[in-house]
Amino acid sequence: MDLYFSPLACSLATRIALYEAGADAGFIEVDPKTKRIVEDGSDYLKVYPLGMVPAIRLDDGALLTENAAILQYVADRFPAADLAPRSGIERTRLQQWLCFIGTELHKGLFVPLFDKKAPEGTAANTLAKGETRLAYLNDYLTGRDFLLDRFSVADAYLYTVLNWSMATPVKFDRYPAIQAYYTRLQTRPSIAKAFGEELALYKAELARHKAAA
Repeated sequence: MDLYFSPLACSLATRIALYEAGADAGFIEVDPKTKRIVEDGSDYLKVYPLGMVPAIRLDDGALLTENAAILQYVADRFPAADLAPRSGIERTRLQQWLCFIGTELHKGLFVPLFDKKAPEGTAANTLAKGETRLAYLNDYLTGRDFLLDRFSVADAYLYTVLNWSMATPVKFDRYPAIQAYYTRLQTRPSIAKAFGEELALYKAELARHKAAA
């Protein structure tokens, strides 16, 4: 399979999951600004008209999109890695956290903060609304190492989203459980490897955009 990704975007979660699983996968970088595939300059919009990552090209040639779906596919494709409960309420809890991360944090908190064209006051309003979400997460993580009873694809996604605090006004000073969780996961081998690789690619992306300006 091939993963279409942009450095440090939410597709980082899938790279982490693939490393956790020891999966044999290709990685195809997409420039988030030009929507071009970096290696050959081809148009990513012809692969996926919405231009978003992640997307995975399956072995049969089919394309799978949407982060939560892709993460669960990887978990099911490599069951030995134990990245997701198989069924029952445990699987539903995984889906609950994937939805929370995707809606309340990814889209609800961080996306508006990245929007340079947002109306004045958007950032302050977004941060204020985000306080209840972060407080809820902080309370839940207190005394826990992971979102479920072990590392799962939901943790890969949550780490990826929390990582965006580096580029936004979101701070975890008042949320010690979130800060401890984030710091702890940074040392996990799959995460350290994935983050290190994509950080280097992100710096190259910034340099490329600066040169083209």
